[in-house]
Amino acid sequence: MGDMVWVSGQVGVDADMKPAQGMQAQAQIAFECLKRVLEEAGASLADVVELTTFHTDLHGDIDAFVAVKDQYFPSRYPSWSAVGVTQLALHGLLIEIRAMAVAGSGEE
Repeated sequence: MGDMVWVSGQVGVDADMKPAQGMQAQAQIAFECLKRVLEEAGASLADVVELTTFHTDLHGDIDAFVAVKDQYFPSRYPSWSAVGVTQLALHGLLIEIRAMAVAGSGEE
């Protein structure tokens, strides 16, 4: 697949696999995990070309989520789809992130 990197299942859990309290905390952890996975694969957040997020309370949590997302994508936004779902893999999860990146395509 060349320089393409697919990442899925990034959620806001602590080291004990317990969901953090609140959307902002979960989103921040999930984005930090995404960032680390991309770096391990030789890419960065600047290389993300598509972002899909899954929300258990899309309308209620979207503003809090966007506030965090904008910290990680301040000047260049990837294509983004936000999907409302009834539940995620662990009880208490509010958000899950999936991304596709093209290593080396982002801003330097």
